Amino acid sequence: MGDFIISLEGTPSGEWVALGLALLAAFLHAFFGALQKGRHDPLLARGAIDASYGLMAAPFAFFVVPWPEPHMWPIFAGAFVIHALYKWAALASYRRGAFTVVYPVMRGTGPLFTVIGAWLLFGETFNGVQWLGVGVLLAGIYGLAIYNMRKITVARDTLVPALWLAVLTGLFVALYTTYDAYGIRAAADPFTFLAWFFFIDGLLFPIIAGRAYLRMEDPPAFGPLALRGFIGGLVAFGSFGSIMLATRLDHVGEAAVLRETSTVFAALIGWLVLRETVGPRRVALMGLIAAGAVIVEMGG
Repeated sequence: MGDFIISLEGTPSGEWVALGLALLAAFLHAFFGALQKGRHDPLLARGAIDASYGLMAAPFAFFVVPWPEPHMWPIFAGAFVIHALYKWAALASYRRGAFTVVYPVMRGTGPLFTVIGAWLLFGETFNGVQWLGVGVLLAGIYGLAIYNMRKITVARDTLVPALWLAVLTGLFVALYTTYDAYGIRAAADPFTFLAWFFFIDGLLFPIIAGRAYLRMEDPPAFGPLALRGFIGGLVAFGSFGSIMLATRLDHVGEAAVLRETSTVFAALIGWLVLRETVGPRRVALMGLIAAGAVIVEMGG
């Protein structure tokens, strides 16, 4: 399978596959965010999810994919630190703010800085039409966040720190997207990177969440939490795996922008699942997000 992905690099077919992977990642990432914001404490949900995908990745890392080259171990160490900081910031924001407010801010901050990072690290550039698309997409994302912030009635007393944490999370999104793109391109086999990334990334937060669970006076039932973790682990494979493969096949900046259509899916999930209201103005703002992504892709 790794040879097949490598054969698509730099080809028109590879660009179309990258497009599909980025959109798949967008949908799955919105679902992944909602799993962390649902009925369980975000830290417990994150720990269950990380434990699940770490355990599922372990046999592939040790027995299926080729062993990592020596130069990959420092790259894995860097990814471990960056993702740990990203998760801390995201969880802190989810605990303080409504999902449909903080999620767009997280995702809106990411693509702009990812485009800049891709230019600095990979020499990728956007033309004028694509920058217009980025502007349209960001207007939709931040407009959605501002509108939600004005209308939301829950967790208003902690909204300001939640928004600052969401901005910080967005910066980490840009950092890990660019860094992971570098990592998966540095590996001889992309699936070696993916298997070891998920195994290593799943080591820390299950320990932190487990300690928090044991200290609770009235902890939630373990069965539903484990089920959420299992589902989240599968979603994480699809979401993060798809965007990493997309960044190997095509431009990092374009993949990052397309992934931010996840904000549209997040708003739909917030409405359908979390029972957060959606009106015509929010629909129009979601249309801007989708239009911006289309302009970026067509402009390239």
